Amino acid sequence: MSQSTQLPKTSQLNEFSTLELAQALMERLSISPDDWHRLKSNRNSRANEQIAAAVVYLLKNQPQEALARLEQAVGWLDRSISAPPCPSHGEHKK
Repeated sequence: MSQSTQLPKTSQLNEFSTLELAQALMERLSISPDDWHRLKSNRNSRANEQIAAAVVYLLKNQPQEALARLEQAVGWLDRSISAPPCPSHGEHKK
């Protein structure tokens, strides 16, 4: 791909703030309810989701919230945490 093809994308991205770009990335990496069962135990997907959220919190000057998300991401990557059971299981038997 030539640089001239990439320039419009770069100039379009310059129209957004860093926070807006981080929020867009967070939305893109968030696991949707439709994909939850398929990806709830996917360690890379879960870490991606948490790291993107951490960047958003850092940009909002909320380091404690960012740290909590980073710790979650590390837990996914080092396998020290696992997905909890789906909260909707068992509710149909009321």
